[in-house]
Amino acid sequence: MWPTGAWDAFVTGWQAACAADAVLAGFAGPWNACFAVEVDAGHQAIFRFGAAPQQVQFCFAAPPAVWAKFLQPVPPRHHHVALAMLARVPGVQVTGDRLAFAQHCHVLRRVLEIGKWLALGHALPVPNSLRPSVPTAPATPAGGYVPARLAGQDYALFYEQAGRGQDILCLHTAGADARQFHRLMADARLTENYRLTAFDMPWHGRSAPPAGALPGQWRLNTDFYVETIMGFIAASGLHKPIVLGASMSGEICLELAYRHPEAFRAIIACEACDHIAGRQTDFAWHPQVNQTLFVPEWVHGLMAPQSPAECATEVLWHYAQGGPGVFWGDIHFYSGEWDARDRVAKIDTQRCPLVMLTGEYDYSCTVEASQTTAAKIPGVRFRAMEGIGHFPFAENPALFADYLLEELAGL
Repeated sequence: MWPTGAWDAFVTGWQAACAADAVLAGFAGPWNACFAVEVDAGHQAIFRFGAAPQQVQFCFAAPPAVWAKFLQPVPPRHHHVALAMLARVPGVQVTGDRLAFAQHCHVLRRVLEIGKWLALGHALPVPNSLRPSVPTAPATPAGGYVPARLAGQDYALFYEQAGRGQDILCLHTAGADARQFHRLMADARLTENYRLTAFDMPWHGRSAPPAGALPGQWRLNTDFYVETIMGFIAASGLHKPIVLGASMSGEICLELAYRHPEAFRAIIACEACDHIAGRQTDFAWHPQVNQTLFVPEWVHGLMAPQSPAECATEVLWHYAQGGPGVFWGDIHFYSGEWDARDRVAKIDTQRCPLVMLTGEYDYSCTVEASQTTAAKIPGVRFRAMEGIGHFPFAENPALFADYLLEELAGL
């Protein structure tokens, strides 16, 4: 628990540790903030950055029982970061200026990490990440471009490949690109029998928007998504691949199983369900919020605390590099236009095997949400993945490969 018996002294040390922290120093710039963290009704800590006003702009508060879980070395799901708690845990709230909260939620997250480190009795300095360090080398796959005409426009789609054998088509998550698969492509257990191919969706990564496109114009929808995937398969010459996706690409995996089961050897849909509500946020495309800071923070807590720091850092870096409004346009599909509640029960797993895998720390598409969808699909195999969150192949590729290889062997 927080040391409320010596609260004033603890807060003084907490504030001093924040002032000396390298991560917070990296965030420094032409901005000011003043916010509070409330650990119970009588104990609050205030943090000021820059030439901050004396008035608290917002306050993040949670009940003592919630803080007790947050302060565990490895917290249970939904209790490991502020945004996860705010989304899923009753009694957690932000009061005050919500815009200021969105502008500085990355600062709040780091302040809480520092407070936790001190509350657990560790010495300074605080590590840059509280996640474990597990150095691994990513692959350097071969890549290139294939032309595709989609919805009447010409695109050049960038792709990368590694391995040999049965094709696996790897689909990246919202706002990211095919780099998410570099570490999975470095796993010899996969590449000795499988050829992994990943491509950047239009407007993502190295697949540029079409000629004449306007910044902020991107809005993904189901029909275009399916057309793009099938167009890439045709252009790249893949034959009956296994398709693998997560999050928005996990959703489209369910649509592919419904529309084109004959085109795939099998389909592996991770972090997927038939409808996701409430994950669109205007702050991801708000003129007063830094997209390159907010979007990574919005997805930060979707990863498990056990996932290696090196992998999590790469995921966040990819999200910081998205084009203007691209993440917001992807979530237009993921948590808006996408709704397969009327058709998932019609998926024929006899024509194409379907596997659904969901990480326990995913608070967007929870294990329960995926399991409810799986229960509607005759013949589907569902499995919850322990110690993994919303980006399984990117945030913890070695652990995810254990689950994936088991499912591939079962095919």
